[in-house]
Amino acid sequence: MDRGLIRKIIHVDMDAFFASVEQRDDPGLRGRPVAVGYPAARGVVAAASYEARAFGVRSALPSVTALRRCPDLVFVPPRFDVYRAVSQQIHAIFAEFTALIQPLSLDEAYLDVTDNRAGLPTAWATAKAIRARILEETGLTASAGISYNKFLAKLASDQRKPNGQFAVTPEMGAAWVETLPVSRFYGVGPVTAAKMKRLGIETGADLRAKSMAFLEEHFGSSAAWYFAIARGEDDRPVNPNRERKSSGSETTFDHDLTDPAAIEAGVLRMADDVWAWCAARQAFGRTVTVKIKYQDFQQITRSRSHAAVVARHDLLRQTSLDLVRSVYPLAKGIRLVGVTVSNFDQPPQENAMLPLFEPEVAA
Repeated sequence: MDRGLIRKIIHVDMDAFFASVEQRDDPGLRGRPVAVGYPAARGVVAAASYEARAFGVRSALPSVTALRRCPDLVFVPPRFDVYRAVSQQIHAIFAEFTALIQPLSLDEAYLDVTDNRAGLPTAWATAKAIRARILEETGLTASAGISYNKFLAKLASDQRKPNGQFAVTPEMGAAWVETLPVSRFYGVGPVTAAKMKRLGIETGADLRAKSMAFLEEHFGSSAAWYFAIARGEDDRPVNPNRERKSSGSETTFDHDLTDPAAIEAGVLRMADDVWAWCAARQAFGRTVTVKIKYQDFQQITRSRSHAAVVARHDLLRQTSLDLVRSVYPLAKGIRLVGVTVSNFDQPPQENAMLPLFEPEVAA
């Protein structure tokens, strides 16, 4: 994969990032099953250590379920300021090797190292050097996937977790994809995977056997993507200037709320979170959206677009309040609220600064 004009792409993924930071900073947590989050009735696991994952504890799992699976689970409250600071250290290390960095979240990124700043001859050696620098600088381990495109590099980073790396060369790419379950593929979520299974598609080989006409019939506009990845093809570049379309924050209440004052307090907290993100980047949008999830899991949104960008904190707060008040009187309790700003006048760039509250993806 180091010949000619073939690209050299690395996907770096930190190992159980939030939980690993907590175990690094508190030696008493090392070797123990740790969950970042709150053990409240409505709590959700933000991240889990590998010791916790052995019991089936994963990010996004309800806290009560996590405790049933692992009674000895230790919950620690999230420290997003610390995670952001460590993430900035990691991204500074990436910049030592390449300018082509596309962050995906606080703990993972794509790197195009076709022309790496360290002058290393292979992508494999570059990935090893990056992981070594991360360990030296932060005391944390990272895993890496190396390939000639982003789709395969991301798949490969899971192969040797934790603290390992795996390469998929052009010679092996298409055949390797055929051996994998489609549920692992980027762009194939649980609902799509279930649909594919009903259609007899469970592996990459099954997907490759289907014609474009068949895929278009059943998957519409996604057909071209599925057709390509079944053959190990992905032409997307590593884009360090990927535009962020929106910024949002949401919270699940400990119990269903019907009191307007309590609901509005939650909405204002979410508006304040979003404002902190926008103000830090001087990036402002025209559209404010409030998301509401009722006790029966029915979900609705209310939006308002302004003629000019919402560049004042008080305007964002007032718009958010007006939107949630539009659903009164309540016929049932509310379990979740969220606030999002979108329709940016000048879209912020993903690599300008990382999101404030980015959920960790289970690795």
